[in-house]
Amino acid sequence: MHDFRFGITASVAPDAAEWAALARRTEALGYATLVMPDHLTDQLSPMPALAAAAAATTSLHLGTFVLANDYRHPLLMAREAATLQFLSGGRFELGLGAGWMRSDYRQLGMPYDRPGIRVDRLEETLAITRRLLAGEAVTHAGPYYPLAGARLAPPPARTPPIMVGGGGPRVLRLAAREAQIVGLLAQFDRHGRPMLQQGTEAATARKVEILRRAAGSRFEALELNVLVVDAALAGGERGLGRSAVALLKEAGSGLVGGSPYVLYGSVAHLREALLRRRERLGISYYIWSARHVQTMAPLVEALAGR
Repeated sequence: MHDFRFGITASVAPDAAEWAALARRTEALGYATLVMPDHLTDQLSPMPALAAAAAATTSLHLGTFVLANDYRHPLLMAREAATLQFLSGGRFELGLGAGWMRSDYRQLGMPYDRPGIRVDRLEETLAITRRLLAGEAVTHAGPYYPLAGARLAPPPARTPPIMVGGGGPRVLRLAAREAQIVGLLAQFDRHGRPMLQQGTEAATARKVEILRRAAGSRFEALELNVLVVDAALAGGERGLGRSAVALLKEAGSGLVGGSPYVLYGSVAHLREALLRRRERLGISYYIWSARHVQTMAPLVEALAGR
């Protein structure tokens, strides 16, 4: 059973000084990670922004949540990951996903292929990336990314852990085989919209069972993660935000009894809920928005490392 750890996701800042200050504050409050999404929206580019956050901190881990596989070649992506692992002193965590936001594909002029093809490409990338980060010279004749003697020079002294984020059965089975961290996300429909009804505890339990069967003896070593839609401590200055209200409306009565994706209650209540969930489902790693970095710090203090 893994110890609890917590992270924040952030993507913008008014200037470089505020970005560095956010990273330092996150570290000082006991969070384990600062992670970034990967979209062509109003956000900083993840790899250079994470390098800047690494330079401003000493123990905070930095990660992608998650890089969209289709947007970059796996050799170039692995080189950036190895460089960030080197510059951070071994604090980088590489999160990968199949890609889902249709507007990104439109801006890139790329076809939005059906999910099976996008997952095919992710699967091929994971096989290549694992070999590259291990220091191999890779010759590969796959259908999407043929390589001839590709290598990282130098390879990272310590291979960064790989997170795979997704919600469909095939991606979960792939994560069970290839990842060290699994991000349990809602599955996306063919239009690129999240299926919010998958936000229930029961739906999450079904995903964990898919992982358990696919991982076999690897399951206990997997770190299971949830990206929290909204979080607030009862008695604080704010209640549930619009994102959480939307989730509750979409999922309806199925969320009665709790959801891993909405954390709302007292520190004592949430502490017991997360302990029970870890015992039942194995979820020990939670990430929420940077706007909650201060307000949720008491829960981090109560559980991180335990």
